[in-house]
Amino acid sequence: MRLRLAAGGPAALKVMAAAGAAAAPVQLLWGGPSERTLAPLSPPWAPALELDSGTVLFSPNAICQFFFLAHGEEPTDLTNQWLEWEATELQPAASVALYAQLVQGKKGLEAVEALGKLLAHIEQSLSRRGTAYLAGDTKSVADVVVWGTLFPVLRDETSLPIELQALRTWFQSMTLSEACRKAADSVLMPKALLEFKSYLQKQPPPCLAMEGAPSNEPEPSPQEEEGSERALTEEEITAAAEAWARGAAALPKPWKPQKPVLPVEGMRNVLITSALPYVNNVPHLGNIIGCVLSADTFARYCRLRNWNTLYVCGTDEYGTATETKAVEEGLTPQEICDKYNAIHADIYRWFDISFDYFGRTTTPHQTTIAQDIFQRLLARGFLLQDTVEQLRCENCQRFLADRFVEGTCPFCSYEEARGDQCDKCGKLINAVELKNPQCKLCRGVPVVKPTRHLFLDLPKLEERLEPWLEQSWATGDWTANARYITRSWIRDGLKPRCITRDLKWGTPVPLDGFRDKVFYVWFDAPIGYLSITANYTDQWERWWKNPQQVELYNFMAKDNVPFHSVVFPCSLLGTEDNYTLVNHLIATEYLNYEDGKFSKSRGVGVFGDMAKDTGIPADIWRFYLLYLRPEGQDSAFSWSDLMLKNNSELLNNLGNFINRAGMFVCKFFGGTVPDMVLTPDDKRLLARVTLELRQYHQLLEKVRIRDALRCILSISRHGNQYIQVNEPWKRIKGDEKDRQRAGTVTGVAVNMASMLAVLLQPYMPSVSSAIQGQLCIPPECFVLSHDFTCTLPPGHRVGTVSPLFQKLENDQVEALRKRFGGGQPEDLALEPQAKQTPPASEPSPAPATLLPLGDPQLIQQLTEEVAKQGNHVRQLKANKAEKAQVDAEVAKLLELKKQLAVAEGKSPEVPVPKGKRKK
Repeated sequence: MRLRLAAGGPAALKVMAAAGAAAAPVQLLWGGPSERTLAPLSPPWAPALELDSGTVLFSPNAICQFFFLAHGEEPTDLTNQWLEWEATELQPAASVALYAQLVQGKKGLEAVEALGKLLAHIEQSLSRRGTAYLAGDTKSVADVVVWGTLFPVLRDETSLPIELQALRTWFQSMTLSEACRKAADSVLMPKALLEFKSYLQKQPPPCLAMEGAPSNEPEPSPQEEEGSERALTEEEITAAAEAWARGAAALPKPWKPQKPVLPVEGMRNVLITSALPYVNNVPHLGNIIGCVLSADTFARYCRLRNWNTLYVCGTDEYGTATETKAVEEGLTPQEICDKYNAIHADIYRWFDISFDYFGRTTTPHQTTIAQDIFQRLLARGFLLQDTVEQLRCENCQRFLADRFVEGTCPFCSYEEARGDQCDKCGKLINAVELKNPQCKLCRGVPVVKPTRHLFLDLPKLEERLEPWLEQSWATGDWTANARYITRSWIRDGLKPRCITRDLKWGTPVPLDGFRDKVFYVWFDAPIGYLSITANYTDQWERWWKNPQQVELYNFMAKDNVPFHSVVFPCSLLGTEDNYTLVNHLIATEYLNYEDGKFSKSRGVGVFGDMAKDTGIPADIWRFYLLYLRPEGQDSAFSWSDLMLKNNSELLNNLGNFINRAGMFVCKFFGGTVPDMVLTPDDKRLLARVTLELRQYHQLLEKVRIRDALRCILSISRHGNQYIQVNEPWKRIKGDEKDRQRAGTVTGVAVNMASMLAVLLQPYMPSVSSAIQGQLCIPPECFVLSHDFTCTLPPGHRVGTVSPLFQKLENDQVEALRKRFGGGQPEDLALEPQAKQTPPASEPSPAPATLLPLGDPQLIQQLTEEVAKQGNHVRQLKANKAEKAQVDAEVAKLLELKKQLAVAEGKSPEVPVPKGKRKK
């Protein structure tokens, strides 16, 4: 193999390091950017690898992957996701940072500003996983590629924020490794760097998409970065003031569809499904956030946008899992389905999931539609018959469906793998491939016997699938993991997939010779979306056979992706019946429980039927699950973090602002919104809030649900700062000018609270309704716009204002942690809820947050926030920012330091900022 490299080029660094790490036997050819003898059409400075076959690779990441594959190191899902993230997110930002260093002469933290969130993502991933490297405890191609992109920018380690300790350790370890060290010495020579700099100077500056632009690539969930605000333009400020002045009349009129909801010509028609939960178990918090809660949040957002929206779901009731559960509980399959369908419905009702219809798959419509799809596939030659080897239990006198078999996974040696899929490595399995198989019914050893089955001819359908996928990816929003998992299925080559099973409980196969069999659940279950809609309306085909008018969103966890992106679309494409196929496939990673797994049998973790017994309201659960929604990587539920987020983000930030804004109207202005005379500072606030509002829309339109929630909290944070700086409780006691200022601040603040009520509705519907009731927000104002308008004009009367949230106490949370930590009886008595804090007699700053002492994860998080806020304050002072803005940010820094002191067990007293001492 011959490898051509241009010294000085960043892409050459990762390729050289990968060649060394994988001990690749390559002949090196050094040259400049104009010497592209191996790949004359490749970009300047791109490396090129000529294989012995004559094929030339010039994608740096493809070359790196080739070296590791040749070395016998197969990629994992995680390494491939890192590579996709590096190519789509990290590389563009690193190009901006490198240009800033080499061409614009920027240094230190200023030079790497474009990398801020991306570095935080790496830090968080390493910290949460507790591994030495990005994809595990051993170095992989992902480490080499990411290091190679970062090293040219971060060679001077002063550019690496000191608080990112896990990232610094990983980066230093990589830099000191022999392969990386040799690559850096060979590629980044001073003379070559000068040549590369000269090349860059002739190029236009690279630019990123607008900060926070929607993307579904893996991203961190960092704390709000207060220092990242960009300067406002005069045009933005003027436009915000004009939009405000137009008032509620400028809002779109809320639109309520008729029942049943059906597509409407000329409207945006949105069809939303969440993966049908198995009826045989109780959903835990991870199941709830992965499917129904995420879909519900998006459905509520769509309705607030006046999009014609139908959201359907239901229990998946056929298949082996139901038969297994029936055997365990001594019930019939139908009795099991009836029991658990009611449990699921109760849980989702408590979580305030706004299904238009929640159904089930054990219906006549399911049989009719599934058999029709089968007959159309059969008539068009897309089904095959074959004899397969299957496990048969002679004790039970039956062929064993996949879930009636357990054994050792042939891929990762996990000893409790199911007969269809390994829960540890995620790979699909044929039951006969299991080592040491056992019958789950009698624990006997099954034997392999032949049986006839029907198969969906996926290879024959692939020529229809691939063009559709390319079109859907180009026009829709698929999460990065959904794209990757689908690509891996296509890359490995599609194989015929069995669609029948030797069971009694299922949709019967309408074909002679197979009438004693039923459809396999992964052929049958997705058809449940159609049959559930058919149970909702007899005009179901207007949704499901109408791709010209309907946009389909599928929500699920990542393990369900291939069945929704390959198997089910192939089934529908093969019918040639104009079915609506998925436009946007939204898949989450996994939610863990306190760094472990949920387990009903071991009593570990919170399950849906237990959440309401904790005394914590459903909206708090919704908020916290959506706050840590695993959008780009796995996340973990933590009781300490739940308490922190409730007490800080909800009680001290959001609730504090909304309560104070309403209380000021009641106490100082007799419950009537006062007149407002906007100053330039007020108009700047309107523009800042408008930017957050539009970011909220951009993120939710791309189904970035977790990140959009940060926009809400950021708006309330701006509101708290606005109140603190202007001190209306003092100005109301002053002269006419001061009283007028108090009125303006109060009026703007209560209108911000009114807008927050609408923005919160998809996330916390009960809290949103409470705010609407307290502020008497007119129903016609409960609609989303892209502008911040004055919806509560002077003279508007508000109602009775009361606190929205309660503090979670440490002993209460510790009791819950023990209760759900395993081995505890489920009816363990709980500590009583803290009493509602009555409204203070005078407006006061937010109450101090009660923090768990000695929690190292919390201490590290607060330390990082203090360092980040300190840097922001120093930057404001260096830029000679307005005093009011500096004071507000200093106050925030002092509050963070106080929280850190409490968490460390020290005295929370901190110095009073200059200029604020009482005389």
